[in-house]
Amino acid sequence: MKKGNIEVQGREIRLISESVGDYISLTDIAKYRNSNEPFAVINNWIRNRSTIEFIGLWERLNNRDFKPLEFERFKIESGSNYFVLSPQRWIEATNATGIISRSGRYGGTFAHKDIAFEFASWISPEFKLYLITEFQRLKELENDRLNLEWNVQRTISKINYRIHTDAIKDNLIPPEVSKYQVQFIYANEADVLNVALFGITAKEWRESNPDKIGNIRDEASLEQLVVLSNMESINSVLIKQDVQQSERLIKLNEIAVSQMRSLMSSRSMKKLIN
Repeated sequence: MKKGNIEVQGREIRLISESVGDYISLTDIAKYRNSNEPFAVINNWIRNRSTIEFIGLWERLNNRDFKPLEFERFKIESGSNYFVLSPQRWIEATNATGIISRSGRYGGTFAHKDIAFEFASWISPEFKLYLITEFQRLKELENDRLNLEWNVQRTISKINYRIHTDAIKDNLIPPEVSKYQVQFIYANEADVLNVALFGITAKEWRESNPDKIGNIRDEASLEQLVVLSNMESINSVLIKQDVQQSERLIKLNEIAVSQMRSLMSSRSMKKLIN
């Protein structure tokens, strides 16, 4: 779970990222109207029939484990003066995922951004617009940072690719071969890495992805690019040691599996990506 915050009209709004998307603190938004009792503001909002219909529809579209019968019961009861509803009761009764409740000092009620924007509109249309603007600005900054990191790693991979091709040229290409034969040897060695890391050759990938532009490496994740960069260096050493291609493929695959496992469980890598 990734945490962060944005500032909206001088107020700090907390954010958390779950597997299903970004969640925004309703508690912090509610403080715009009542800083002393934000939970009362949220409870008044969630008991409205229009709110129940909206969050119920969101759950039906996004949550396969949602309990529609409980939702219908709440919708019917919402017309009564005695009807009371809290986020906790809604979550427990309907198995909702669009709204979550966190306990503790830094807890509170959070909602998926779709629902949070709807709540902010109920609080103040002006506040909602500022909230959306700041949220989008944060997402753009995160995307720019991720793209920069990906491009840096792609550049490193290209540098290592040159080291790799030099090793092929010096050790695998016999003298006086045709241009086609040279290209075949380079492509063949590139596919050694492709198979070791991705499990398929470049040709197989193109045949399976006819609508995509670029190649298999352009679609690689940041973790895969890191491993590919390492594998190119290792393979160049193995080539110079005159290790046979079949044996190199096995060694490189073992390295790819090991390094991908390490990177996927690395906290540092998770922070870099998230």
